[in-house]
Amino acid sequence: MSYIKMIEENRATGKLKEVYESISGKGRKMAHILKVQSLNPEALKSHYQFYRSIMFGKSHLTRAQREMIATVVSVENKCHY
Repeated sequence: MSYIKMIEENRATGKLKEVYESISGKGRKMAHILKVQSLNPEALKSHYQFYRSIMFGKSHLTRAQREMIATVVSVENKCHY
């Protein structure tokens, strides 16, 4: 659970609402790992682009290997993944 103030999708306005909608579309839940940056919409947008690059960009690792690494890191950090 995050101890960082987060703005939920239904409370987002302005730039944050635009960023939320561009990432997940209307009516879908935003991942907590992204919402912790909701106080800074530009950082959120950059973080998401970075994530997309790491998980879906060209790499010597397969998609499954990338997910496995993300899962192991989350478990080590006691973070729900």
